[in-house]
Amino acid sequence: MAEELDGESAALDTALAAGGEVRFLDKYISLVYDEKACLLDYFSPMSLCLVRGNAAVADRLKAAEWHAAKEAEEMVSSGVIAGKYAEYSAPASRLSQFMSRHTTVLLDSLMQGMSGTELGGLYGFRTKHSLGSAGNDALLREELENYVKGGYRIVLMAGSEASAANYAGLLTEWGFGAHDAGDGSTLDPDTVERGSVAVISAAPLAPFEMTVPRIAVITVLSESRAGAVSASARARKRKKRESATEQIMSYADLSVGDYVVHETHGIGRYLGITTMDVGGVTHDYITIQYAGSDRLFMPVEKLDKVSKYIGARADDDTLRLSKFGGAEWGKTKARAKASLKDIAKELIRLYAERMRRPGFAFPKDDHFQRDFESAFEYEETAAQLDAADDIKEDMEKSRPMDRLLCGDVGYGKTEVALRAAYKAIVAGKQVALLVPTTILALQHYQTAMSRMRAFAVNVEMLSRFRTDKQQKKIIADIERGDIDLIIGTHRLLSSDIKFHNLGLLIVDEEQRFGVAQKEKIKQAAGNVDVLSLSATPIPRTLNMAMTGIRDISVLDEAPGDRLPVQTYVLEHDDIIIIDAIKRELRRGGQVFYLHNTVETIDGIAAQISREIPDATVVTAHGKMEKERLEEIWADMTDGRIDVLVCTTIIETGVDVPNANTLIVDNAHRMGLSQLHQLRGRVGRSSRRAYAYFTYPRGRALTELAEKRLEAIREYAEFGAGFRIALRDLEIRGAGSILGAEQHGHLDDVGYDMYVKLLNEAVLEEKGEKPVEKAECTVTLSEDAYLPASYVPSGAQRMALYKRIAHITSQEDADELYDELTDRYGEPPAATGALLDIALLRHRAELCGITAVTQNGSEIRMVPSEFDPVIWQELSASMPSRLRASLGSTTFVSLRLRSGEDPIGIINRLFEKYIAIRDKAE
Repeated sequence: MAEELDGESAALDTALAAGGEVRFLDKYISLVYDEKACLLDYFSPMSLCLVRGNAAVADRLKAAEWHAAKEAEEMVSSGVIAGKYAEYSAPASRLSQFMSRHTTVLLDSLMQGMSGTELGGLYGFRTKHSLGSAGNDALLREELENYVKGGYRIVLMAGSEASAANYAGLLTEWGFGAHDAGDGSTLDPDTVERGSVAVISAAPLAPFEMTVPRIAVITVLSESRAGAVSASARARKRKKRESATEQIMSYADLSVGDYVVHETHGIGRYLGITTMDVGGVTHDYITIQYAGSDRLFMPVEKLDKVSKYIGARADDDTLRLSKFGGAEWGKTKARAKASLKDIAKELIRLYAERMRRPGFAFPKDDHFQRDFESAFEYEETAAQLDAADDIKEDMEKSRPMDRLLCGDVGYGKTEVALRAAYKAIVAGKQVALLVPTTILALQHYQTAMSRMRAFAVNVEMLSRFRTDKQQKKIIADIERGDIDLIIGTHRLLSSDIKFHNLGLLIVDEEQRFGVAQKEKIKQAAGNVDVLSLSATPIPRTLNMAMTGIRDISVLDEAPGDRLPVQTYVLEHDDIIIIDAIKRELRRGGQVFYLHNTVETIDGIAAQISREIPDATVVTAHGKMEKERLEEIWADMTDGRIDVLVCTTIIETGVDVPNANTLIVDNAHRMGLSQLHQLRGRVGRSSRRAYAYFTYPRGRALTELAEKRLEAIREYAEFGAGFRIALRDLEIRGAGSILGAEQHGHLDDVGYDMYVKLLNEAVLEEKGEKPVEKAECTVTLSEDAYLPASYVPSGAQRMALYKRIAHITSQEDADELYDELTDRYGEPPAATGALLDIALLRHRAELCGITAVTQNGSEIRMVPSEFDPVIWQELSASMPSRLRASLGSTTFVSLRLRSGEDPIGIINRLFEKYIAIRDKAE
């Protein structure tokens, strides 16, 4: 032992002498100091103590104290330190003592105290994502009217001076007492007249809405612009839709402090946007922290090289950052890619098998199809029309369709599916619609009957809602071909079901089916077309879609009259819950109360009946007789039930437009995607809907449960399904879906990089080389950035930079320029140059150019491969101005004329290059 101690002492002396980092140096503190102090001792008595994440802080204190005690015990037993020196860290009680002596504020996203702390008061501030920023001026107007009626003083944060003036004018037109209050730095909300609106140019980190007693603070910082081009028919017409995979991955929001993955440099921490002057040119840079003190300042136009880290360790402060410039990241990617070979082989086998199978080519749309589609009583969204076109185009091909239709709850997936079904039926084929629950089967049956009754379509349902005698007749009718559309649960997969001429299989809520059931679905499908519907697809499903094994369509637009569901997460409080039910009933609505324990569900219903005697309260759960359950559902749909106390049988597909309040008790026991699906049961009309997710009072939530509840409240806006799916992946990991080994590799590189590596593995297994797009660095003598004075919000600048990084055409650049003008006023010259350089960079990469630099009147371009034929033709069109140097570093230089715009001339040069190359090919 003495030798070990001597060795440790020598190593310590060496490290200290070299000025190196010495871990666990604090274990020697008692040898040096008689009195031990901690950080808390350096604060004055007047200091304010803020604690964020009360329960987590208390838990970590306990854990840290336990680990310190164990570590000290080991060091004493091994003789590293003497017993009297074993206390080298302050006990957890020191924090409690500090809090009791100072003014302390506990901050938490959930209303809860802190173990061992007596609260002087508990205050709740209602905050939510800014609904007025959802591109819906009517919604903003409704919110303002509600606050005015309630006598609130209202402060609206517009994000810029131009936007503030725009909104002040618009609100005045709407009849509100609105005025422009400058940047808000001198505004006292108490001086704002009740019922009036003070519009300020200030911008917070993110859009939100907050109410404190009689004061409402609203922000309107997203893509919504009062009276702006995006809301006009012209902009909707011009807007270019992203590919489905781009849409999915764009749902990963990026905030300061998040882990990010750079394609080349690995995992770092995003620190924000830094504006720097380099060589007299002002530019914005993305700042990323890597291991040690290394930081990368990356030009904002290269933001497409960075993605948010999505994995089980996204919330883990111990996630290891990559070493900048080191070889370890390359090795990590290589290990992950090597592990993907088996998955790639399986995906290729599935794809080849799909391509080999002969399918039925459905005929083009006829007048019957057009009549059916025009009979839809609502106005379709552009996304619905695009998805329907994609699906029908697939059906008209001679190979079997395998398409995934992704869309959030209430986005109209059912209507798109019914259009595909009718196309198959008109061609003489049968259609099977497979669903996971009997309630959903009944709901789809009622919808299909209503939609297809006038078109002579024979619709039936096969589930436990049918008697044995009825089922026997239905099965016989299916085999004879007398049924056109059959809707059912897994009963449809039974061996006694024989179709006469099945042409299309629709699988709703695909993620709800188990592995064995999915195998039966594959066998049932055979050579027929398959359309799968999902709001929160699992990672494997997304992998298959994004590698081209399955086709994918995305519904990313909410119906025009829908409002986001107002979501609350709180400790269970009978007074609040009963009041919520009464308010819904007063406006003639209905309530879903979800209590997922059959044994105590009647007691909950009885309690509500006692509190609200006039209400019709009924229970429903999966153990009921089918006849009673069907009767209850009919009564709920027809409005004869006021409050339905039920289990999770309502989770999927249930559509009761008049039910606009949802209460879920013991929500901490449920998964994130499940909570999102449940919330989708309300808000299916033009009325405001409310969802209350409660957990037991005084219950210490697990870290996972708290993250789920925080996420369900945070992601309350339209189209949150993909965010929910990705966030669920972060919270629970992918082990149960991808297996333990793949789970580990996904966490090592993040989900976005994992999908990219899977794509590459698939291409390599097919004998194809992944397309490597040249990465171009552009350095010109032009200021190119979004000034903070023009777009004050850092979050908004980041969102805009993400879009700028994906500019691929002049139309993209022009559209974004128009949008900036509408939102913030005329863009400064530096912002216009930024858009032009983004387009220049994209064109340079298409030409294989890796660098474009300016030195005075000379522009130097470095090609990855020099094509003498193209450059000779370009040189002939610009005599004496283009010169190629073919030395150790090949480059082409362009001489600028006096007063010539460098960005414009280079952009036109690359346009010509692409035209010459494409013509030759």
